[in-house]
Amino acid sequence: MSITPEQCRAARALLGWSQEQLKVTADVAKKTIADFERSARVPYDRTLRDVQRALEEAGIEFIAENGGGVGVRFSKT
Repeated sequence: MSITPEQCRAARALLGWSQEQLKVTADVAKKTIADFERSARVPYDRTLRDVQRALEEAGIEFIAENGGGVGVRFSKT
């Protein structure tokens, strides 16, 4: 499952992270995150995996099907 721009924004909001904090944690350019979150472009698969991994390691769980919602929540662990 590849994360969506909406999921990325929602995950950052749950964590209280800025784009700068995600940039540092995922080791991804801030412009890449900003462009992705406003649907200006889709990053490479590897980059999306790095972003998703960073958010998951911080406690986010991505939900594939969520009745049309953004599909993120804090992990139970």
